Amino acid sequence: MLNNIGLPGLLLIAVVVLVLFGRGKISSLMGEVGKGITAFKRGVKDGTEELENQAAEEAKDVTPEAETEKDKA
Repeated sequence: MLNNIGLPGLLLIAVVVLVLFGRGKISSLMGEVGKGITAFKRGVKDGTEELENQAAEEAKDVTPEAETEKDKA
């Protein structure tokens, strides 16, 4: 169904939406969408950094420790 809309159909839908909601309402809505996308990207970045920090903390040092006098005996 959506494959047959085409450019004229999209233009008609855009005009109807513009008439129904008005230019001011649409621009404020798009501003909110932009803020939401920015917040989502920031959240993904923060989550990735948190996971990387957690993985770095959990990484174990596998180098052997120096032998003490007690271990040699």
